[in-house]
Amino acid sequence: MVYKKITVNGLNVFCRECESVDKPYLVLFHGFPSSSHMFRDLMPLLEDKFHCIAMDYPGFGQSESPSRDVFDYTFNHLAEICDAFIEEIHIDKFYMYVFDYGAPIGFRIALKHPEKILGIISQNGNVYEEGLGPKWAVRAEYWKNPTPELRESYKTAFSFDTVYGQYTFGTEEGSVSPDGYSLDMYYASTIDDYAEKQSDLIFDYQNNVKLYPAFQEYLRTYKPKLLAIWGKEDPSFIWAGAEAFKKDLPDARIVPVNSGHFALENCCREIADNIKEFF
Repeated sequence: MVYKKITVNGLNVFCRECESVDKPYLVLFHGFPSSSHMFRDLMPLLEDKFHCIAMDYPGFGQSESPSRDVFDYTFNHLAEICDAFIEEIHIDKFYMYVFDYGAPIGFRIALKHPEKILGIISQNGNVYEEGLGPKWAVRAEYWKNPTPELRESYKTAFSFDTVYGQYTFGTEEGSVSPDGYSLDMYYASTIDDYAEKQSDLIFDYQNNVKLYPAFQEYLRTYKPKLLAIWGKEDPSFIWAGAEAFKKDLPDARIVPVNSGHFALENCCREIADNIKEFF
């Protein structure tokens, strides 16, 4: 594994990479509130089959976190940076692993460059309204009526209890290491203006839902090989979101694992084995 920063559109972007010789690229797109460190155990398990690379988005992890005055914290903008990162390191074709926020980012890139996508692993990476858990109905009301008070209330998403719950809900007691959520909380406490930047993304998430029909049309048109492997107890992106892929890709493989949202934390080897078997 190597760790480095690459200049992308004038920003210092951190990435981690398993430099497997003569292997196809697998680009891994992380979720909230994490960073590429969520793939720390998965990437070594896949390096015999893939050239794995994962970046931290601007405002996450070890990447530069520009001011909101000069950088728009929207999913369109994060996808533009990720696309430019892929161009900067000259990746022509790749498999992609999408999780949580990584799904609307990765699928935007797939819409723009369908010829580049060799296949997709969606691990709790939702692109269907059926996959939106109950909390999203409440957020939809916020999107319709974005008062300052509601924006402030959603900052509970950055609290320790919420992040801890994202990692541990739906998992067996003692099966999740504290390393992941502890590092996420460290970044949340050290990145300048973190809560406001992340609040911008929570509000912008409505534009991901609006793009779901386009993402689904991409699947029907280009028929990428797809593995949806899902922490089946995830309350944010529920199991129905995994099953929904079958509507547009009848040949997709849909696999549940005994976990919640951050399924890599306790089912990493099982996920790796399924990826290598399917692809």
